[in-house]
Amino acid sequence: MLYRTLFISDIHLGTRGCRVDLLVTFLRSHDASTIYLVGDIFDGWAISRRGWHWPQSHNNVIQTLLDKAHRGTHIIFVPGNHDEVMRNYLGTHFGGIEVMRTADFTGITGKRYLVTHGDQFDTVVMNAKWLAHFGDAAYDFMIWMNPKINRLRGLWGGQYWSLSKWAKRQVKTAVNFIGQYEDVLAEEAKRGGYDGVICGHIHHANIRQIQGIAYINTGDWVESCTAIVEYPTGKIELIDWEERAAPPRPRRGSKKSSALARLDS
Repeated sequence: MLYRTLFISDIHLGTRGCRVDLLVTFLRSHDASTIYLVGDIFDGWAISRRGWHWPQSHNNVIQTLLDKAHRGTHIIFVPGNHDEVMRNYLGTHFGGIEVMRTADFTGITGKRYLVTHGDQFDTVVMNAKWLAHFGDAAYDFMIWMNPKINRLRGLWGGQYWSLSKWAKRQVKTAVNFIGQYEDVLAEEAKRGGYDGVICGHIHHANIRQIQGIAYINTGDWVESCTAIVEYPTGKIELIDWEERAAPPRPRRGSKKSSALARLDS
């Protein structure tokens, strides 16, 4: 599929939680004239805590992006807090990938959007970094638990379920934080004269209007496997790749499920 623009963020290469196989299939089947990498593409925080996890599959993501840049795709990398080391290289090009602190994106309809990772509007990250690291470690534990839980669910034909995503929805303070974060980002875009903001950081994909400002969050490739695309018509859409790529589940009692049961037995 060819889009005008593609936005992805929060891949967290270098961690075991990255859903890298789904990401590679997505990148290889989706092209765009311009790609924005909206922060936390790799996870530098992981190095200080438990060392680097970088199998060949993570190299495949980098190589796929470099191949796209080599073929003429304009790729802009806006670093986040987990790959903040790249903020030392603003204005630099790496294999055709341009590093920028923030970016301006103008859609085909003429609307202007601020593109930012969003961590600079997170008071915990800015004012209590130790707490951010503590929360990140707890989040990593839930990500570590996800595949173990889902292996058990798979025995009964259950779909993928995210413990970390469920926890964020249940904890009232987390729900309130997401709402406040969205409001602050929308206000920042409004103050800058933009029509909207495109961000990441909180791993909560969403498109909504906030007082006339378009708030667009790309989500992540750890829990939700989502991206934002702009079609040549100007339509902006959230793609849930995990949902689209998942094979259809056989209905209970169908001939297919019965055959599988017989085969397994």
